[in-house]
Amino acid sequence: MKSDFLLAITQLSAEKNLPKEVVLAAVETALVSAYKKDNFAGSQNISVKINPGTGKVTVWAEKSVVEKPEDTRREISLEEAKQLKPEVEIEDTVMVEVTPANAGRIAAQTAKQVILQRLHEAEHSAILEEFTDKEDDIVTGMVQRIEPRQTLIDLGRTEAVLPASEQVTSERYRVGQRLKVYLSEVAQTARGPKVVVSRSHPDLLRRLLELEVPEIANGTVELKSIAREAGSRSKIAVASRQPGIDPVGCCVGLRGIRIQNIVNELNGERIDVVLWESNLSAFIANALSPAQVVHVELNEAEEAATVVVPDKQLSLAIGKEGQNVRLAAKLTGSRIDIKSASEAEVERAEAETQKTEEVKPPAELEEEVLTGEELAPEIPEDKEPAAVATEATEADAEVLPSLDSEFAPPVAPEPEVDEKARLRFAEDIMPAKPVPKSKQRKKKGTHEREETEESTRRRKRREQEIVIDEEEY
Repeated sequence: MKSDFLLAITQLSAEKNLPKEVVLAAVETALVSAYKKDNFAGSQNISVKINPGTGKVTVWAEKSVVEKPEDTRREISLEEAKQLKPEVEIEDTVMVEVTPANAGRIAAQTAKQVILQRLHEAEHSAILEEFTDKEDDIVTGMVQRIEPRQTLIDLGRTEAVLPASEQVTSERYRVGQRLKVYLSEVAQTARGPKVVVSRSHPDLLRRLLELEVPEIANGTVELKSIAREAGSRSKIAVASRQPGIDPVGCCVGLRGIRIQNIVNELNGERIDVVLWESNLSAFIANALSPAQVVHVELNEAEEAATVVVPDKQLSLAIGKEGQNVRLAAKLTGSRIDIKSASEAEVERAEAETQKTEEVKPPAELEEEVLTGEELAPEIPEDKEPAAVATEATEADAEVLPSLDSEFAPPVAPEPEVDEKARLRFAEDIMPAKPVPKSKQRKKKGTHEREETEESTRRRKRREQEIVIDEEEY
């Protein structure tokens, strides 16, 4: 009987994956509830002890010491109490062994239910403690059941929930498939511990890199930041803490074997490994790889950057539906605006043109306007105005012909034309058309105006010559 009891305790401990002491404590608690219903008062303090070596069950009840006990279940005489504890006095309490001979059927059924309940509670506590230590880490499980809004993953001791929001849209799961998932949340609920896992969390990629790359696990290579769009593409920035170590090469591995294992685990998700730089401009240029960058202009106040790339690299820098620049912005923490080299050159030229075409203030214009006195030529005191005017006219007359001859275009000689070979056109045969009167008047007015101007000039010249002759006499 006792050996069967110990065998049952050992079997329960193995099935529930619980320590033997935990199972014994649960059975003791269950027996207390069972014995209270048949042999003791409801409010009486009793305890049950099970010997782990022999399996013997003993029940102890707390009784008060009185001279003449009225309720033997709660009270004990002073003489009986002194046999158990010599220094006891009246109104003290002592623990008395009151193990019943047999427990009733109802008590046994109650004990069974309480034992199962206590075992469930102990199991839930152990599961909660175990997976709380594994929170924010990777666990491996098997797909057990697929539902419309969630997928249940068997982790051995419990079932984890993979919600639809934490799944990768491009992945298709099947029952029995083994998956590595990220343990994102462990919580205690009324129905037991709830474990939530994820396949789209960015830290899943971080933990996979720590598993695959020993340099990241031991801290030689530091993983600075991660930008991930689950199922499509990810970017990671790495830096070396030890001189002489290539962080990008460590993550990629020999012939790309390390990064390829991670890509296979994520079902073909592309991963770009870039070098982290303390200089933000250089870091942004690296984050936009594989596109080449010509120039990066930072705006620290707005946490933004304007990046100039070659015209042929513009679509590569932006990526499909803007994915490359979007991931680079997440990786660097800055807003990135991309422009082609030709567009940047046009904007720069327009800016320079606007600067040159800026109108000066009116005050500056007034300072630069020349007055009539500054423009007028200086007249020597010993000469009269008429003489100065005569000299200026003669000088202009001498200079103008030379200028006309110098700047006039050369006249090409007319080629000799054979009169016999000359063609005759209709214009040569037809009589000339009469000129309209309006044009004749216009030409006549023009000739008259030219003759009047010429006569005026001659008159002024004669007057100047007369003045000069009078001064000589």
